Amino acid sequence: MKNLHFKDFFWNSDLTSTAGYDAIIQYLNDGKRTCKEVEEFMKARASIEEKYAKDLLGLSKKVCGHNEMNTLKRSLDMFKLQTEHVSLSHSQLAQSMREEAKKLEEFREKQKEARKKLEQQMDTLHKQKASQFKKTMDSKKTYEQKCRDKEEADQNVNRNTNTNNTKQMEKLYAKAQQAKQNAEEADRFYHQNVLTVGKARDEWLKEHIKVCETFEKQAMERINFLRNTVWTHLNQLSQQCVTSDELYEEVRKSLENCAVQEDIEHFVNLRRTGDKPPAPIVYENFYSSQRPPAGAPPSRLPPPITRRGPLPDPTQNNDTIYSTVQDAGYSVIQY
Repeated sequence: MKNLHFKDFFWNSDLTSTAGYDAIIQYLNDGKRTCKEVEEFMKARASIEEKYAKDLLGLSKKVCGHNEMNTLKRSLDMFKLQTEHVSLSHSQLAQSMREEAKKLEEFREKQKEARKKLEQQMDTLHKQKASQFKKTMDSKKTYEQKCRDKEEADQNVNRNTNTNNTKQMEKLYAKAQQAKQNAEEADRFYHQNVLTVGKARDEWLKEHIKVCETFEKQAMERINFLRNTVWTHLNQLSQQCVTSDELYEEVRKSLENCAVQEDIEHFVNLRRTGDKPPAPIVYENFYSSQRPPAGAPPSRLPPPITRRGPLPDPTQNNDTIYSTVQDAGYSVIQY
């Protein structure tokens, strides 16, 4: 299939029309805006990555498992360290994106400057062509009018050929002769203008073709540059995913070495306080004669089922006088 080119499909039957050229310029302006939009998009994404990197860096400095110990602590420390590394990688990604956006900006400005010169040149040619075309058309109208004046003067001479007024005939002949000279002069002026506008047209045609070829080349370069820029942008994002996964893999490896039983044993060995539990608390009856001597180790036997011992016999000769509940004369006061 034959390739289509700007130079073959942006003409117009009207010599003064710039519709085809204007369509190309509009297309190039749209392309310039696309470059600007992609550039702004990448700068915005770079700002997001930079902010994300700063937030991750701040997060990596927060306390996480400060009181933990042994293998789990090492894993949590690795977790924080790799989070910091992920933050740095996102910061580098933001910088790379800004560099790509800068390249796109430079490319856009370079094309803009190149187009500016050509557009100024073409605008000059368009004005010259339009001005010369107008002058040619005006000279054509003048030429046609002079020709009509000549024909009318000739007809007046022919109509008065048989008149006896010699003076009138001389005036008619003089007028016809002047009309002829005016028509010939208008003809030369018109012909000269046709040649001039023809040269302007030829010059414009050549430049229009060159400009179309240059603008088409710019459009192809722009499309290719944008495609490669977006491709590079996606590669950067993919690489960031790979880098992040590699950093997270270090955390996973550390977690694989995190031994639950080992951490438990580490804690036991580090903080152990004894391997014997306290002895049971024995009930001791204050009145019991079986109280162990002072300093003797407490018995480990369970307390007896009886909650109180038997009351002392009041008939016995004891140091203290006891009274049963039935004794109406009971008193704690001794006489």
